[in-house]
Amino acid sequence: MRRRRPLLHEAALLLAGTSALRHLERIGWNPFRSPDAASGRMGEMSEIDGTGTERTTCVLAPNPSMMTLDGTNTWIIAEPGAAEVVVVDPGPNDGVHLRRIADTVKEQGRRVGAILITHRHPDHSEGAGEFARLTGAGVRAVDPAHRHGAEGLADGDVITTGGLELRVVAVPGHTDDSVAFWLPADRALLTGDTVLGRGTPVLDGSLGDYLRTLERLRDLVAAEEIGTMLPGHGPLLADPAGTIDYYIRHRRERLAQVRKAVAAGATTAGEVVAHVYGDIDRKLWPIAEWTVQAQLDYLAERD
Repeated sequence: MRRRRPLLHEAALLLAGTSALRHLERIGWNPFRSPDAASGRMGEMSEIDGTGTERTTCVLAPNPSMMTLDGTNTWIIAEPGAAEVVVVDPGPNDGVHLRRIADTVKEQGRRVGAILITHRHPDHSEGAGEFARLTGAGVRAVDPAHRHGAEGLADGDVITTGGLELRVVAVPGHTDDSVAFWLPADRALLTGDTVLGRGTPVLDGSLGDYLRTLERLRDLVAAEEIGTMLPGHGPLLADPAGTIDYYIRHRRERLAQVRKAVAAGATTAGEVVAHVYGDIDRKLWPIAEWTVQAQLDYLAERD
């Protein structure tokens, strides 16, 4: 079950990283503007753009914010010499970005054979319908609301477009519909927002699911000797095992802090945030409340 949040923050989550938020910024409203995002103009690039592995290339969406870091990483994946590519997370419904993805594929002498969505959040999925129209490719997603002319995605599915072997891994926690994509040939894992290139994600799903997901990813990384994680935001990660170990340790430490805050008398997510996150910018507190609420729910389920 998805938790209810204050209307202002619910609206901000729906808009975060989208082209609509850019227009609201013109009248001065964006609670998630990153202080490091300079002017926040759509169209800014960074060193992340164009990075990847032998079979993957990042096209960075120009939607930087506190929620999206440098912007959403759209991934183009193809076998060497293949005529078709897979595009993961077209990103916001920004015409410049969508045409740039299509032009990048065209410059490679290829066409888009399939579009995949890691999870429902609009900074990853909003542009999928328009990108499908531009390219003629279908959109596959766990959530039926985000599919366009194609089937869904399920744990264990194998995407074979253009001769690829791209394996679907269910990773609920950040959202209940989150999936990752394992690319054995590059020893790489596309993680969506389950693992970020910098920092840790807020939870719009279940902490119990997320902790189980992290354990599963740790096992997968070890068993398959995965050497690179390709996140939905931020730079590539060259130490997958170390990153996941840190994530697990961080979540356990935060959970202990939440327990301590509750024992001290905190009864709401906001009160817990004041105890646990008192040293961070107060602009971040509403975001922290989402994850704290997931932690409170997790503890309540075990009482």
